[in-house]
Amino acid sequence: MHDIPASDMPVAGRRLTDLPDWGYLLREYYELYRFLPSGGSDRIRAHQRAVREAINRVLKANVGLRFDPPAQKPVTAHLKRALDEGRLERTAPLIRAIESVQDQFVWQYGYEKVPKGLERTYAYAEICGPNGPVLTSEVILGLVLFAPRCTYPAHSHAGISESYVCLSGAVSENHQGVYAPGSMIFNPPEHMHRITVSIQEPALLAYAWIGKPDILAGQKMVFSRPRSKRG
Repeated sequence: MHDIPASDMPVAGRRLTDLPDWGYLLREYYELYRFLPSGGSDRIRAHQRAVREAINRVLKANVGLRFDPPAQKPVTAHLKRALDEGRLERTAPLIRAIESVQDQFVWQYGYEKVPKGLERTYAYAEICGPNGPVLTSEVILGLVLFAPRCTYPAHSHAGISESYVCLSGAVSENHQGVYAPGSMIFNPPEHMHRITVSIQEPALLAYAWIGKPDILAGQKMVFSRPRSKRG
């Protein structure tokens, strides 16, 4: 087990059992990765199992929590719509758990340099990981919110297996299919992926990262550079 020491928590002694809404949120993530189909893929099924096992370890360890001041980004103006739409989908139990703690989210970009325009159409909120609020190095769980018409540039994650679960709206990855609520996108380590969002509605996705603790703690995301045009 690789939880963050309780001494690192600004709110000393605060643990999952003290704030049950956060525990319920993790359990809904667990159920999501328990019941989502794998499409017959051994790799996806193994990833889903790894996410579930990591969440189970976090819950059993009753890990600490650390809360930074809540933060919004321009795209969070679309959050209410995304949550409203998500209540109509099969992922509604997770949506309700998200709504119970959403006022404590820290929405951020995660990149030192955000491409022009993306600062108004994208942000993510980490739920569980080395940076909290649920403190652990077992897994990173979070949410990513996209505005309508957003294009999230090509990027990859070194040493990390990643999955997105669409909670509301619709997205496409690398122009190779459309993912609607209840569907999963799986990206193995180093897989370059680019996301586009539907024209009229925002998209809210849950994500999970699985990797070695030191890689999860030190992960830095970098967008690929577009190829220069010659001629």
